[in-house]
Amino acid sequence: MTPTAPDTIHSQRLVLLPLRVAHADEMAAVLADPQLHAFIGGAPADPQALRVRYARLVAGSPDPAVDWFNWVIRLADEACLVGTVQATVSGPLGERTAEVAWVVGTPWQGRGIATEATRALVGWLQRHGVRTVIAHIHPEHRASAAVAAAAGLAPTDGRHEGEVRWLRVIAG
Repeated sequence: MTPTAPDTIHSQRLVLLPLRVAHADEMAAVLADPQLHAFIGGAPADPQALRVRYARLVAGSPDPAVDWFNWVIRLADEACLVGTVQATVSGPLGERTAEVAWVVGTPWQGRGIATEATRALVGWLQRHGVRTVIAHIHPEHRASAAVAAAAGLAPTDGRHEGEVRWLRVIAG
């Protein structure tokens, strides 16, 4: 069964910590590069805007049939935050579906962090009864496509707001 709050998740090099409003200041610096928004749009948020956003995320979905799970990624050896992973989980028990996303700050990209974090996230979701994992990736975002593939997702013919729908069905 899917819990109502995220657990701390450990992987080889990373600790995925449940998101807290207090992470906003450090995460504003991690996410400050405008290039992070090249495929998703928007602009970097300042610490105050992130505090407001994180407070909303931590409060949880207003829909009781939907669970929001959000983590910050901490690089264990450097004891610093480097990105986020998230999952929006819905559907009936035994058929739960998660839509996942990830972002790693520019200075830490190219080190396999997004792949490791996403694999850890998908493993956590699987252990908590999720049977379908979905990601939406811009068709030109090769790095995110590689992360999705490494986490066992495969591209489909489906599109959502111009992005390719990637899918993994977990045997139950």
